[in-house]
Amino acid sequence: MLNLGNSGTGMRLLTGLLAGIPITAELTGDESLCSRPMLRIKEPLDQMGAHIELLGTNGCAPIRVRGGGLKGIHYTLPVASAQVKSCILLATLFAEGRTLVVETTETRDHTERLLREIGVSVKVEGLCVELEGFGPKGPELKAHDWQVPGDFSSAAYAMGAVAGRPGWSVTIRNVGLNPRRSALLDVLKRMGAGVEVKVHNPGPDVEPIGDVTIRGAELKGTEVAGAEIPKLIDELPLVAVLGALAEGKTVIRDAAELRVKESDRISCMATNLQLLGVSVVEKEDGMEIEGPAGLVEPASVRSFGDHRIAMSMAVLALYCRKPIMVNNIACVDTSYPEFWNDLRKLGAHVE
Repeated sequence: MLNLGNSGTGMRLLTGLLAGIPITAELTGDESLCSRPMLRIKEPLDQMGAHIELLGTNGCAPIRVRGGGLKGIHYTLPVASAQVKSCILLATLFAEGRTLVVETTETRDHTERLLREIGVSVKVEGLCVELEGFGPKGPELKAHDWQVPGDFSSAAYAMGAVAGRPGWSVTIRNVGLNPRRSALLDVLKRMGAGVEVKVHNPGPDVEPIGDVTIRGAELKGTEVAGAEIPKLIDELPLVAVLGALAEGKTVIRDAAELRVKESDRISCMATNLQLLGVSVVEKEDGMEIEGPAGLVEPASVRSFGDHRIAMSMAVLALYCRKPIMVNNIACVDTSYPEFWNDLRKLGAHVE
């Protein structure tokens, strides 16, 4: 039994890897992880020849994997999901024949870049990703030295902390700048913040790493939708916060995937923003926010056990006149244990 804690990426990718190995394994996680949809990986892995059982309710974890005997498939992703794509690609490493994954829109390509770096030929044409399997023995991979970039989603909170403050600036060094991951930078530019990017290692296959400087400004509303959504899905709660600070309307749509993250991030963010006096209209696939809000300070807001909700509300608290209590913050350690210390470095008073 493997316990993945709160990691949806870990569970989905590891299930794909285990599907290619002739063993039986079970994967579980915390309450939040065991409420997230896993049918989206079961269906393609079953088609490849694995035996995947979802032991939870409503197609959720725990997952039992009986691996081995895989064959390549032609699979069109029903949802835009880099995790599902990567799950299939990792399973294909131990499959016979060719796999073709067709995306509905571009998603993060960290797995494709990594595979190329260690000697695996991955062909990408438009929305099609093609990989030839290596059979049950799997590939012989090259050893490699790695520079692990700073996590863009974690860096985003420092960007949000200064983006709405004219005269303020922050520089985040050695952060990952994968163009399919960093669309928040485009959103910040549209909203009026100053954005400067210096890439240290340009190239088509490596993970780009560089420095980002954000200069604060009077923000204006924008719309985030369509193909941009998968490239900043984890930053959308922070975009909602920026919308509360901006002049005019900010619209987030085509983001129904937010409802099946660690929490229902559409509902949870709308609830918290409304507690602070922000005008929010919740939609099935997003929300509309009218700003700038007066930010009436409640005694506290909830994290709903979701690290991204907790950190986004902490950023918004920096713009309030009085202190805000964010409840149930242990979830922040899931992705960013040093968050509160880094927030202090930006001038926040954290108790």
